Amino acid sequence: MDFEVFAREGAPSLLLIPGLGVSFEIFMPLIEQLKEKFRIIAVQVDGFTLGKHTRFTSVDDQAAQVIEYLKENHNGHLDFAYGLSLGGKILSRVLERDEVTIGHSILDAAPLLPLPRWLVGPLRYYQCLNVWTCYHWTGFWRWVFHSHYFDVLLDECSKVYPYGGGRAVLDGYKSVYTNKLESIKGDDIHYWYGTKEAFVAKPQAKHLKNIFPDVQVDVFPKMNHGQLLVDHPDEVANLIMNYYGK
Repeated sequence: MDFEVFAREGAPSLLLIPGLGVSFEIFMPLIEQLKEKFRIIAVQVDGFTLGKHTRFTSVDDQAAQVIEYLKENHNGHLDFAYGLSLGGKILSRVLERDEVTIGHSILDAAPLLPLPRWLVGPLRYYQCLNVWTCYHWTGFWRWVFHSHYFDVLLDECSKVYPYGGGRAVLDGYKSVYTNKLESIKGDDIHYWYGTKEAFVAKPQAKHLKNIFPDVQVDVFPKMNHGQLLVDHPDEVANLIMNYYGK
């Protein structure tokens, strides 16, 4: 795991953890919006790094690496953290372990519940095929979806696939969908999802509400998985600043 720092000395800290199959560069439009207000740390998750061959280990190992980094570099304190999808899963485990303090957290469509065991294998191979086809047949998928949102995700997929390949996808999905979040601690936790992904995300939000009643659940109309970040980084930046009280 690597950490890309966009430093404004003395500014509050903001950690960004990307989702499965994309690099930290998916946050670059958001970073441009916030780099004058925060000291930003963008995570390169193992298996989805740029220019470096790595292998995804597990969600818990990724969380442990984040915790160690924060202890060594930020005295175990972080002002804000935002995790997208897999990144939200990693962030949830950081909060569950309660070894560092995080003032404000956003779990954007984080998968917090396991799938039925019989479904995990077929799903991970299906998703691996999706990522493989995105990398090898990008032009075809752009033509099918003809959408800026999918265009960005496909570009991100093509960046990281050469360094982690299908193995990172298979290992990532296995770890994500065989673990259940049992508890969580934090002062200000938000769970986001879009209406177009509600079938999958709504049960995650309900589970989080059951174990942490103070969570704030925000649902964004007409948004799909990761689409708010991709298409509206300015809105994400404004929400982060509002949560932080800036």
